[in-house]
Amino acid sequence: MEYLVHILIMINIYIILVLSANLLVGLSNLLSLCQAAFYGIGAYLTALALMQLGLTLVPALLFSVLITAIIGLLLGYVSIRFEGDYFVLATLGFQVIIYSVLYNWIAVTKGPYGIPGIPSPAFLGIWKVSSIYQFFILSSFLSLLTIAIFYRFIHSPFGRVLRAMKDDNMALVSFGRNVRKLKVQTFVIASLFAAVSGFVYATYITYIDPTSFTLDESIFIISAVLIGGTGNVKGPVLGAIFVVILPELLRFVGMPDSVAANMRMIIYGLTLILLMLYRPQGIAGKNRI
Repeated sequence: MEYLVHILIMINIYIILVLSANLLVGLSNLLSLCQAAFYGIGAYLTALALMQLGLTLVPALLFSVLITAIIGLLLGYVSIRFEGDYFVLATLGFQVIIYSVLYNWIAVTKGPYGIPGIPSPAFLGIWKVSSIYQFFILSSFLSLLTIAIFYRFIHSPFGRVLRAMKDDNMALVSFGRNVRKLKVQTFVIASLFAAVSGFVYATYITYIDPTSFTLDESIFIISAVLIGGTGNVKGPVLGAIFVVILPELLRFVGMPDSVAANMRMIIYGLTLILLMLYRPQGIAGKNRI
């Protein structure tokens, strides 16, 4: 039973991550390769808030989210000046920089050794989220809240403006909209929700290290967006469920872990190829890839 609950918690974490990436890729046409960097920043800030500052659940979450959003704001103002492939390269550079900082700033991040023993957060200093079932409740609440927020985003005037920006930047500028400001706002929103995932991951696993927040993880998140589909909420949710459940299903085939890991990547690649050929909008997406 605890194994199934663990899978559900990981699904909740990736639902938040994939929805945040969908805001950039699916609605704003911004291919960002640094979602794992914000995910990692949120996780390390959570460890700092709980272990060094002694904050409780809500203040630690707010601390992690706000600092990550500020970093996202700064990166947004710099990277949004670039277009197309240059924007992708800018986010790729940021991903590499953050990984290098996490790996080499040993005094703060413990470098490759990681940070063990992250304490369980306490709600109002009374109710401590420590058991796997309590983490399932917390992650489910944050996941459902994120789904509701992004549903409102997509069906709000803000979401319609983002879809217009995706289709034709110049037409939106002709109507007096500040496209650069919209892109920065989108970048900040995506970064702060990635920090929420980092908060849940750090407190649930109780150990973090740089290998969990690499470029491969960013590509993994983008793959989940493309597999599930972009432009709505249902697609990213299904994509997150798919990429989490697939490696778990391979465990029951009886293959060694090394073979299963390679098979997982092969299946991801084949899935993306087949989707682009026969269903360009993904499993349940609205927009064509």
